[in-house]
Amino acid sequence: MRIGVYVDGYNLYYGGRSLCGRGQPGWRWLDLRAVAIRIVRSQSRWAGAHVERIVYCTARIKGSSNPGGQQDQDTYLRALVAARSVDHIEFGTYVSRTARSPLAIPDSNGAPQLVTSQWPVMIQDATGSSIPDARFMVSYAKREEKGSDVNVATHLLLDVTRGAVDAAVVISNDSDLRLPIVEARRLVPVGTVNPTSGHLAGALRGTRDEGAARHWWYQLRPADFTTCQLPAKIDRLHTPPGW
Repeated sequence: MRIGVYVDGYNLYYGGRSLCGRGQPGWRWLDLRAVAIRIVRSQSRWAGAHVERIVYCTARIKGSSNPGGQQDQDTYLRALVAARSVDHIEFGTYVSRTARSPLAIPDSNGAPQLVTSQWPVMIQDATGSSIPDARFMVSYAKREEKGSDVNVATHLLLDVTRGAVDAAVVISNDSDLRLPIVEARRLVPVGTVNPTSGHLAGALRGTRDEGAARHWWYQLRPADFTTCQLPAKIDRLHTPPGW
């Protein structure tokens, strides 16, 4: 049974950071093939399952804003290829721009609550009169990855519809993947892996027996990261400091 694995790189990275700790070493140098095999063996119950193809969807960090991060990421990407931990890397884009937004703080449920002027911080007009409940607008640097969800969906559906795989595993908690995963489930068994510490996105839920059946769901744990690391040295590549 040939398994295709489709990885949303940024979703996986930020999930690992929340599960393992942003400043903690020992989880970033992740062997994608090893973790995929670990999950399929423990969760799928698919007879004769073999991880045939791993597609890693990510975007290159811009060195102008984060030269150290760019260098570390480049080392990791080359290590994945050298170790044959992936079969294909699909690149989206990394966008840096200036954005504007109202200032907000999280409420008890984590939803944004707008911050407005009130003492001890009050806005006044030109005459010195107070303007209570005025909104604070902030301009900030926004850096985000674009395209990984579309690339995951494209490779998933291409491989499923052309018969290149007999089952699929999607590693992402991005609700935008709802439709391609639903369509893939009609044709082959699909394992959906939540790499974050939060709840599975409601749009990615389903039932085990729908469509082709034998679907399953799994949430990554810190041990999935720490026990599935690449060798510290691969050819001339070394684990970056702090990784």
